[in-house]
Amino acid sequence: MEKALYSGNYNQALQDALRKLENNKDNERKQDFVVMLQTAYEKANERDLKNIKHLQKDANPEQYKTIYDLYLNLEARQNAVKPVVPLQLNGKTIVLEFPDYSDAIVSSRADVSEHFYTKGLQLLKSNFKDDLKDAYNTFHYIDQINPNYKNVRNLKQEAYHRGTDYVIVTIENQTRQIIPRRLEDDLLNFDTYGLSQFWTVYHANPDSDIDYDYAMALQLKQINISPERFHEKEFLREKEFVDGWKYKLDRAGNVMKDSLGKDIKIDKIVTARAGYIEYRQVKSTQVLAEVVYVDLKNNRTLDVFPIKSEFVFENHYAIYKGDKRALNQADFDLLRFKPLLFPSDIEMVYDTGEDLKLQLKQIINSYKIRN
Repeated sequence: MEKALYSGNYNQALQDALRKLENNKDNERKQDFVVMLQTAYEKANERDLKNIKHLQKDANPEQYKTIYDLYLNLEARQNAVKPVVPLQLNGKTIVLEFPDYSDAIVSSRADVSEHFYTKGLQLLKSNFKDDLKDAYNTFHYIDQINPNYKNVRNLKQEAYHRGTDYVIVTIENQTRQIIPRRLEDDLLNFDTYGLSQFWTVYHANPDSDIDYDYAMALQLKQINISPERFHEKEFLREKEFVDGWKYKLDRAGNVMKDSLGKDIKIDKIVTARAGYIEYRQVKSTQVLAEVVYVDLKNNRTLDVFPIKSEFVFENHYAIYKGDKRALNQADFDLLRFKPLLFPSDIEMVYDTGEDLKLQLKQIINSYKIRN
């Protein structure tokens, strides 16, 4: 901890000392931490006040924020130390000064607010998106330190609206096949995508008040649907088990006796047999598409992302003929299932949409229109 103090890292030294003095602060073994706290507190304040004096003398508006932050540091440092005072050193109460910085904070906050306000207005005159984003961040900072300052909130909204990239989205069916309307609606319902791009907004329905910057087209190129298929496998199940008992006979057909003269009984082994048939219904669909980004201002294609989405309908079931005692547990599990109607082609295409939507979401979330 002394290393932080002697290296000029006064705030770190102060925090270390405060942690040590949270409990039993008057314990004699903690006197060194009291000295460390006092030294770090006074040195840190002295340095901050010296920097403020120098910056005020320089009178550079670009330093207003630094001055404001330094005053906040002074106040925060006081608030951190106050809970542990009074502190004793060698039986005497040490004196720590706690000046009132509230007026200085209010004054410096007014200076930085006015300077940033002027700076934001200047940025707002630009038509460049990066400048407008800087304007938004500038007004947002003012609103954080000085809520409801002038018309900052309205200006912030203007900067956001003008700095945002607006993307109009369309679906182009180039497959010559019918696409379920429900699938189109789901793909264009961006409320369900959980998009996290603050400066990019996607619209499925055009807004006449917006001059769109980009277009994103989901071009459906090809839809492949397999025939309905049945796959069949037949097995012979056999199992031996004990089914009661019988007398043991000799070669002459007589009942055999044991050493005590009693009839010998043995297990009656029976073999159960069953024909077991497994069925598998399969139908699959594949949608090939491309996501195309276009710069509408320059009528230029920016990027093209291929998508291959698949969905497989599959149903397993089984039947048997014969003695069910020959079957195993896995056989019984499959016997619980029955044949199902195959989905229609339209239903298959719609079910493919879940994977299609997931891939589209991944592209949108990862794609940065402006690098």
